[in-house]
Amino acid sequence: MGDEAAPILEPGLRAQATLDVTHADTATALRSGDVPVLATPRVLALAEEAAVLAVAGRLPAGSTSVGAWVELFHLAPTRVGRRVVAEAVLESAEGRRLEFSIRVREGGEEVARARHRRVIVPRARFGA
Repeated sequence: MGDEAAPILEPGLRAQATLDVTHADTATALRSGDVPVLATPRVLALAEEAAVLAVAGRLPAGSTSVGAWVELFHLAPTRVGRRVVAEAVLESAEGRRLEFSIRVREGGEEVARARHRRVIVPRARFGA
């Protein structure tokens, strides 16, 4: 009792999140534009998913992380039917602040990149 190792949040932790783009993921469907290609808000959600996965199971007991800031560059369109993969890398963990770099690729092409900050908070803060 009490000798359990504390979770370790070391730079270099990484994870991937994958999306097969459907019509529901397009700028037209999400009302962020009028073209039927992968919407920037959906790219952001995929990037955040990868960041969450990179630290999954490593946060202190009773904690979660919330997105606090993002800088996103959406560089190229992705058509319906294509697969995109976001890879998040934990660059630093200082106190409650987690900093990530994220790359989103379709095949060999980088279609987006981001810097993202998450903050560790008590899960109880969000109610039952």
